[in-house]
Amino acid sequence: MATLPIPTIAVIDGMAVGGGLAIASCCDFRISTPDARFGVPIAKTLGNCLSASNVAWLAAHLDANIVKRMLLLAELVAAPELLKQGYLLATYSAENLEAEANHLAERLMKLAPITQKSIKLTLARLIKNNLPDCSDLIRECYGSEDFKNGVSAFLDGKPHAWTGK
Repeated sequence: MATLPIPTIAVIDGMAVGGGLAIASCCDFRISTPDARFGVPIAKTLGNCLSASNVAWLAAHLDANIVKRMLLLAELVAAPELLKQGYLLATYSAENLEAEANHLAERLMKLAPITQKSIKLTLARLIKNNLPDCSDLIRECYGSEDFKNGVSAFLDGKPHAWTGK
């Protein structure tokens, strides 16, 4: 999504959680309903982690304190807060959301596509080229007992007690 040569729009009616938040964050513009919620509650569900790339995209679009709340506290953050932060371009009622998305797409289509492509891909390259190697952290997380037990508990619909192992 981030490297498509055209502008992209994420339209959220409800929740953008986990992979849905990652996809929305890779889009150039995000609009939602006022009651939409956003987050990555993996610290209380599976006990896994995100790639450095996904964390970088979140950090590039959200205040670091909101990213910490989403990832470390497993909070779901409400649309009005993300609108104030600039993560969301706008919020609209569910009845008007599709029409407003179409209106935004029409605005984008009237502009210079090569200019849009060069700006979009430059921003994506800036984020990508500043990524550290975090493969050790990912191996540790996905190889942990906590992750294995967290997945089992999640699939069984049971709470999990994290051990840090």
